[in-house]
Amino acid sequence: MTHLRPRRVPRLTLAVISLLALLALGWPSSSIFAAHHKGKKAVIKIGVSVSLTGDFSGDGQSILHGYQLWQSFVNHHGGLRGHKVKIIYKDDASSQTQVQTNYASLISNDHVTFTFGPFSSLLTVPASREAARFGYAFPEPAGGGPQVFQSESPLHNVFFVQPAPVVDDFASFAHWILSLPKGKRPKTAAYASEDDPFAHPQVDVARKILTKGHIKNVTPSAGSSHGVIIWPAESPDIQSVALKIAQTHAQVVVLGTTGLPEATGLIKAFIQQHYNPKALTEASGPDQGSLFSKAVGAKNTEGIIVPAGWWAGASTFENKAFVKAYLKKFHGGLGGISQDAAEAFSVGQVVAQAVNKDKVLFPASKANAALIKELHHGRFSSIQGPMKFNKLGEPEGKMFLVQWHHGRALPVYPKNLAVRKPEYPKRKWH
Repeated sequence: MTHLRPRRVPRLTLAVISLLALLALGWPSSSIFAAHHKGKKAVIKIGVSVSLTGDFSGDGQSILHGYQLWQSFVNHHGGLRGHKVKIIYKDDASSQTQVQTNYASLISNDHVTFTFGPFSSLLTVPASREAARFGYAFPEPAGGGPQVFQSESPLHNVFFVQPAPVVDDFASFAHWILSLPKGKRPKTAAYASEDDPFAHPQVDVARKILTKGHIKNVTPSAGSSHGVIIWPAESPDIQSVALKIAQTHAQVVVLGTTGLPEATGLIKAFIQQHYNPKALTEASGPDQGSLFSKAVGAKNTEGIIVPAGWWAGASTFENKAFVKAYLKKFHGGLGGISQDAAEAFSVGQVVAQAVNKDKVLFPASKANAALIKELHHGRFSSIQGPMKFNKLGEPEGKMFLVQWHHGRALPVYPKNLAVRKPEYPKRKWH
């Protein structure tokens, strides 16, 4: 009599059937695959969208450098709870539409465990909403404009990893101007900004403070809104903006720039017109280290001011290691380090500390829920200093001013953070 043995189903077939069954029940594929690899010390993939082309390409590349430096640093020190980290990035071409598409793809197709933010408030607004749709935390380095946090339905997944909300960035500059001796204090000021949720609000804050302090606003009414010249984000006529400002002969100029092209373009135009204000500050651009100084000429950087949350000589958490790693990889001097890279590195630092506290990496849905909760309640250290976020994800610290001196941007205000006195008036162009 012949006995028929039951055929054994290969283990691989059983595994596939199990996975298909879970998918049929509606489990997110990213959670399934993460759980499947848990025991094998799976690599933790972190998705980021960066502007490698388009208007924000200079800043976007620096943001990517910061993320990659953190990846190398954290992996050298054992990864996230023993798991290696891999940054997965996509170019958003500085486009609001593309940045949204990128994060949807990173989560749905690349199955990343976490997402980090892009450059600019303009891109952070749609990107954070896309991440929220999937329940993902959205710690980000450079999107702190009011529109990121203030809406009819505020998000609770966004965390701006800088010392203070950007709306207050120029407040320190305005207070410094008003602190000058009365006989030395400037009498006139002009204001201009890109039509951008990051730049315009902070210029308006400076305008209000200085006007209240009896610094006359001489901004021309043509092309301005509430005393601020506004230029469009797309195809701006920077030469025209610079000419309007130069014709005012204002002693103080406050510029809401969003990146290198506008920042350097305005300065070059001022130089061509032989217009040299006594004090000049820009929201973005002068924080880009050697990219900025090479564009305008090293001597022409002298005296230019930019709000900051980091500088190379700070004795903050892991800053020496960051500076050493940056110089080793990208060379150059201390003055060439981009603040954008420091901000991106800080995002990784904060997330690593949060994950070590909440101890959740799998599945992605639970990891992000735990991360959001921890970021809302915890206190963290970074190369930018201490970090704590309010219920909207805004940081609760303060920015300071750095001013270019002999090829480096150094803290000059407030006094308790300054390493040298502010230069006023700034030197003439070369």
